[in-house]
Amino acid sequence: MTTFDAAAPGVLRVPSPGPAPPFFVQIPGPIWFLGRDRDYWRLMLRGIVLLAVTLGIYRFWLTTDQRRFLWSNTEVLGQTLEYTGTARELLIGFLIAIAILIPIYGLIFAATLDLGLIGKLAGVLGFVLLSLLGQYALFRARRYRLTRTVYRGVRFHQTGSASLFALYASLWSLLSILTLGLAYPWQLAATERYKMRRTYLGNLQGRFAGTGARLFRDGFVLWLVTIGPIVLALVIFATQVDFQAIAKFIADFDFTDEDEWRMLFEDNFKVAAMAVLGTSAFIWPLIVGPLLYPVFQAIVLRWWASGLRFGDVTAISQLRMGQVYGAYLSFIGWSMLLSIVAGLVVILVIVLATGIGAATQAFEGAANVQALTIGGAVVGVALYVMAMLVYSAIYHVKLKLAIWRMVAQSIDLSNPATLDTISSVGAPASPVGEGLADALSVGGY
Repeated sequence: MTTFDAAAPGVLRVPSPGPAPPFFVQIPGPIWFLGRDRDYWRLMLRGIVLLAVTLGIYRFWLTTDQRRFLWSNTEVLGQTLEYTGTARELLIGFLIAIAILIPIYGLIFAATLDLGLIGKLAGVLGFVLLSLLGQYALFRARRYRLTRTVYRGVRFHQTGSASLFALYASLWSLLSILTLGLAYPWQLAATERYKMRRTYLGNLQGRFAGTGARLFRDGFVLWLVTIGPIVLALVIFATQVDFQAIAKFIADFDFTDEDEWRMLFEDNFKVAAMAVLGTSAFIWPLIVGPLLYPVFQAIVLRWWASGLRFGDVTAISQLRMGQVYGAYLSFIGWSMLLSIVAGLVVILVIVLATGIGAATQAFEGAANVQALTIGGAVVGVALYVMAMLVYSAIYHVKLKLAIWRMVAQSIDLSNPATLDTISSVGAPASPVGEGLADALSVGGY
């Protein structure tokens, strides 16, 4: 007999009196993704061809098609989401954003030409300004996407000041940088609370229950393995180095003399050891980070999904690390396959071009060889662009779509009857924030 599991409300469980069978059919839970990979492949492959033909202009239509596919195939308690945004809105928002950003970039460039204090600080001030603008755009883009998302005929919406969020999020980012990432869990928790308190499904207010302490506990070992060597190297450097002696040494050292460099490391074992330690410590995260990133992402996604609340509706995610690792391995495998195919195509093109070039030079002269060379360069650029577009399609299908599906289907809901009481409130927001996020390359789905 099929029953509901009390530990995971909304999910049907089939009790088994004996050992688990070697395979089973997964029973849909309260949130289910209906889309098929092959349909998304078709959408993406058509999109990258049109992107190439239109020199990138089609991306607004492709983004809209992606969102409609993801939203319309995400079923919550038997009802799918609806995305009502249009490509025209995204295009207009992007053009307005470009009109806003061009004067800002112009001012930053003009400031760098100043020979005084302003010129020296122009790079830092420009970075700070663009960072604030990026956070502002993220908040506004989120508002746009929410107001284009409809569930059961009721629109999501978001209140609050994007400017205050930009300042709030930027200060948290600065604290995370200064603490080498230790404050990052609290940064995520604080910014998610800020956003969810201002998020509504109709008249039903959202909130976020995840805590920074919980995320810190789950991810501390990853931080220790990845960033710990850098911290250790900095501690050793700060406690073992005589900075006054270093300052005097630098003042007397001839940096153009190769013999002095050789003698420095040959005659001073401590200096050589410190150099090796420092280099190794900063290279280590570059090696270990990519290997552990899927684990970190699984932890964050499970923590985030389990913290979502709308009124009495509570979400609990059962996302597993193996699922996320599987998506990354699939993406890497497909990417390697594309790399092999692309390499074979490049070799074939080079062989053909070499043969044709030699024949042309022998029979038709150097002028046609030059034209052939230019044509070969054009073909090379076209092949590179197409390869990058295919990589993008693989990334969206094998990774982004896979993670969307596994996160959605990992969520159990409690008190879902609350969703029957919502009423429609709110109106569509301006697409300018979405355009800013796109122009600043900080956008997303």
